[in-house]
Amino acid sequence: MSEKKTERREFLFTASYAVGAVGVGAVIWPLVDQMNPDASVKALASTEVDVSSVELGKAITVLWRGKPVFIKRRTPEEIVEARAVKMEDLKDPQKDEDRAKDPEWLVMLGVCTHLGCVPLNDKGDYNGWFCPCHGSHYDTSGRIRKGPAPTNMEIPKYEFVNSNTIIIG
Repeated sequence: MSEKKTERREFLFTASYAVGAVGVGAVIWPLVDQMNPDASVKALASTEVDVSSVELGKAITVLWRGKPVFIKRRTPEEIVEARAVKMEDLKDPQKDEDRAKDPEWLVMLGVCTHLGCVPLNDKGDYNGWFCPCHGSHYDTSGRIRKGPAPTNMEIPKYEFVNSNTIIIG
């Protein structure tokens, strides 16, 4: 008889633990699930941009993940100028070829790397971007040339779908 009680007690303990584990899981799951990004954030993960109307030498600004992205269609002169810069003249040395997948198109985050301001296009000492807040000058490849900014403007992940469409993200 005592053997039957022991078996029953073990079964009750095991069943109680199982029910308790399911209960804890049911309480914790919504807390963990609410930390996942919602659909609106997931939709911002990538942005498709039609660049067919961008004229040579002009730039557009689009929003991606709440940040401005500069897309500039560079002239042959701007490309030659960007590629002619000596690496030792740069604070944060990067070749133009590594920054632009297609030399004609420069895609980069439009955020100054000093304090996060938005630089002005076609301004500054190097005909690229100028941040008026603290005086950072960027060249036609978005590389820091003068001022307090420590690094070049960031290049996001992007790809060309065709000659008129770029997907950022």
